[in-house]
Amino acid sequence: MAPEQPAAEERYLDRELSWLAFNTRVLELAEDPDVPLLERTRFLSIFSSNLDEFYMVRVAGLKRRIAAGVAVPAVSGLLPRGLLERTLERTRELMLRQSGCFREDVLPALVKEDIELARWGELDDDEHDRVRTLFQERIFPVLTPLAVDPAHPFPYISGLSLNLAVMVRNPLNDTEHFARVKVPPNFPRFLPVAEQRFVPLEDVIAAHLALLFPGMEVQEHHTFRVTRNEDLEVEEDDAENLLTAMERELMRRRFGPAVRLEVEDTVDPHVLDLLQRELGVTHQETFSLPGPLDLTGLSGIADLDRAELKYRPFLPATHRDLPDVESAAPADMFAAISKGDVLVHHPYDSFSTSVQRFIEQAAADPHVLGIKQTLYRTSGDSPIVDALVDAAESGKQVLALVEIKARFDEQANITWARKLEQAGVHVVYGLVGLKTHCKLCLVVRDEAGGIRRYSHIGTGNYHPKTARLYEDLGLLTADADVAEDVNHLFNSLSGYSIEPEYKRLLVAPHSLRPGLLERIHREVEHHRAGRPARIRLKLNSLVDEVIVDALYEASEAGVPADVWVRGICSLRAGVSGLSDNIRVISTLGRFLEHSRILAFENGGEPEYWIGSADLMHRNLDRRVEVLVRLVRQQHLDDLSALFDLAFDPSTAAWHLEPDGTWNRIHRDAAGAPLSDLQQELIERKKLRGRGHR
Repeated sequence: MAPEQPAAEERYLDRELSWLAFNTRVLELAEDPDVPLLERTRFLSIFSSNLDEFYMVRVAGLKRRIAAGVAVPAVSGLLPRGLLERTLERTRELMLRQSGCFREDVLPALVKEDIELARWGELDDDEHDRVRTLFQERIFPVLTPLAVDPAHPFPYISGLSLNLAVMVRNPLNDTEHFARVKVPPNFPRFLPVAEQRFVPLEDVIAAHLALLFPGMEVQEHHTFRVTRNEDLEVEEDDAENLLTAMERELMRRRFGPAVRLEVEDTVDPHVLDLLQRELGVTHQETFSLPGPLDLTGLSGIADLDRAELKYRPFLPATHRDLPDVESAAPADMFAAISKGDVLVHHPYDSFSTSVQRFIEQAAADPHVLGIKQTLYRTSGDSPIVDALVDAAESGKQVLALVEIKARFDEQANITWARKLEQAGVHVVYGLVGLKTHCKLCLVVRDEAGGIRRYSHIGTGNYHPKTARLYEDLGLLTADADVAEDVNHLFNSLSGYSIEPEYKRLLVAPHSLRPGLLERIHREVEHHRAGRPARIRLKLNSLVDEVIVDALYEASEAGVPADVWVRGICSLRAGVSGLSDNIRVISTLGRFLEHSRILAFENGGEPEYWIGSADLMHRNLDRRVEVLVRLVRQQHLDDLSALFDLAFDPSTAAWHLEPDGTWNRIHRDAAGAPLSDLQQELIERKKLRGRGHR
């Protein structure tokens, strides 16, 4: 008789609560006195912006399911309403904890470093005069008070805007009125009043409300902020005119229902009742916090030019297998890649002297006939887009697959799609019902020996700015099998083709899931036959239950598995009889861990794959994702060493416990700090740059 399987809640961690656990780890970095002070300030901002997106998408989705009467439990066993209640409760705890960290820890520490965030009442007379002049000349003309009375309905409050709820009294008839004043987003969140001394913008506006309501008596004012459902829904039927459909949906997003109300804890109960009633939020969805609200604005403080309060500067170097930017000879990327596959590791290896230079050289090279490129996210002044435009204008055949459904980058991607089309680039938007999330570039070049194709496959976006902040991997190769695979995939995305057999790629939604399951099961067979067997995964998120169950089966068979995850993890680690042989860690730091690596010991002939896919339902079933198999032994050794370093007991990390909690281990038994993974990689890169191997 087969052993009884654990209940769902004992088998899987809930993805929403797991995400909140991830953001808790971000908050722990803000709370850590060993982290440089302005970086702690930045982590407070990141925590807030993360939570904003979580509410706009995930909490909004929960509310939508409840409103639709969908009572299907999550795989964790929690029903939508119960999960929403737990999410709101946990969020409240974390937001109060963040506020305490800011007010009681970070703010006093900033003051000791002569960086002050003062409230209006703490400014001196000279500062009042300077700010008053600034207000009258620049801020006042932008403000628009909106009254609420029988002739003026309650105004629309845009998502994530900061606002003042103002109560005024008419002295002529003694009647009270409510008005809303929006804090304009095109001014600094914290206005500078002196060198390294700032005041919240809403304080400045509040101090001058009498100018906005002449003849009225301003009785009270309260700051509030609303988060709305901003997840997009584009029907497949609209795919023939996806650009227009997306623009229409972006307009609809602005009017999504409210999912969270933040107010200062000094708010008058009558004003709070009005806001809750008009915005349609419940008491549970209302978060009363000490001011100032909206700590995303702390990013501006974190940007101050105080190097001693930040991580030590780091300048990415050119990869050892690529032409040095300092060399007198012109850089020839194609000659370097022709010598063998190159695996770049950003930001330790420079993006600009590897991937960006590869695309720019392809655009300028008269021997290049065509370029095919995916664009999921890119920067506002993207040299990648400029290179594709230059290539098209010089007569090259250029295909750009622009994913205009990239969440919160939709408008920017629409803009770039139109710019590319105007330059003569062939722009396509992928397949109906699927997001194109893979990171691919294919260059076709006419050489002395005939046509040769060069490929780049990455784990991150073609985004030069985030490439300095995101940890990612990319493969540059002239391998004919990879080129043929990538070319087939581009043809399937831009035209009509039946899914081909790939040689070095696994592609979602067709071959990726079965390919991974086959390899997990193969490790079990290797282990049973006494051959080397081990699974190693580095991911942003692990949610897919089928994959999780396969890992449980491998663990029960005795196969060890190491999972290195940045964010969500639904798998329970180290549970007796279920996952005894699975270890799960998380590392966070100055760089956002973003690469995906999937490694299988394979009986002593290891397979290492890198690519764009996390192990989530959407990645495996509803996106075009690509993993590429690495074949150069040096690359396998490098990634094996990376896993060894991450899981080394001397490396600081969060460890997932069997009860689902994350335990941060960053000091040894004597209290000394453990090694920081990212700093160790920086130091190793510096050594290689000095000629050490």
